[in-house]
Amino acid sequence: MTDERLTDELAVRVMGWRRAPDRFIKSNRSWIPCWRFQPFAEVASAFELLDRATNRYTITCKRGAFSVEVRAGRCLGRASGDCLARTIALAVAQTVGLEVQQ
Repeated sequence: MTDERLTDELAVRVMGWRRAPDRFIKSNRSWIPCWRFQPFAEVASAFELLDRATNRYTITCKRGAFSVEVRAGRCLGRASGDCLARTIALAVAQTVGLEVQQ
């Protein structure tokens, strides 16, 4: 699955948004352009996603490599990599049951 498709799925499943052409519709009927929510590239978007998904997570960094573990209920997602935003987004995606490749 591409990063764009994963982003769409995470916006719907975790953030509770709906996809519209070139934008995400939020629950309060406001919207943001798609380019503003990029959890695989932007740390702020990744943390927004993480905060919405759960408050039970661990982030560690060892020699420039990040490891993220996310727990939501009985679900667990783990990811590791050099880019913090991407690593967080992949761990959250696993937590909500999306098939991802690291």
